[in-house]
Amino acid sequence: MRTTYCLEVRGDFACFTRPEMKVERVSYDVITPSAARAVFEAILWKPAITWRVTKIEVLKPIRWINLRRNEVGSIASPGKEGIVIEDERQQRAGLFLRDVVYRIHAGFSLDRDPAKHRGQFPHLSKFGGEDGNTPAKFHEMFLRRAAKGQCVNQPYLGCREFACDFRLVGDPAAGLAPIEESRDLGWMLYDMDFANPADPKPKFFRAEMRAGVIDLTQAEVRG
Repeated sequence: MRTTYCLEVRGDFACFTRPEMKVERVSYDVITPSAARAVFEAILWKPAITWRVTKIEVLKPIRWINLRRNEVGSIASPGKEGIVIEDERQQRAGLFLRDVVYRIHAGFSLDRDPAKHRGQFPHLSKFGGEDGNTPAKFHEMFLRRAAKGQCVNQPYLGCREFACDFRLVGDPAAGLAPIEESRDLGWMLYDMDFANPADPKPKFFRAEMRAGVIDLTQAEVRG
């Protein structure tokens, strides 16, 4: 049974927002590990497993586009009767990526620590190896769903309006080659730490792309 899986994802636009930009949306140069993980979770999400991205391959040159969009400045909540769009509309500029294609490698592990999830999912009581949860079970589920193009929710590239297509890759060497470009991408968002669900903390890592490949197996994560 394989321990890593590979997806090719592509989309017309993408925005992996830099958290230091408070008003305008400015994307990182490439997809972040958390956004890449979300694509796998869109295909198979279970509280009993944790996805971990190990490698990102950039298959098309990094290209940019400036767009101005209308956004809503408030969040709907049960205490509100609704949102009046005309009162909450905000026009914002953004620097986004366009025509992106990535090959993402990831694996999952069984989470055998029920207490880790109770804050996020209080209605779920059993995790890990209980109730017949085994690596083989989730392996078959993921392969079946990915091969058929099935997903829990439509995967997207940073922003929900930037939907992406995906396909399961059997032999990565048979597809597009990564771009021949290397660059220091600086400090990039790695993921969010939900140890305290009421106050999640961002974690960062020093990202470096070498010949179109970002190797995350040796990433030094800080937060």
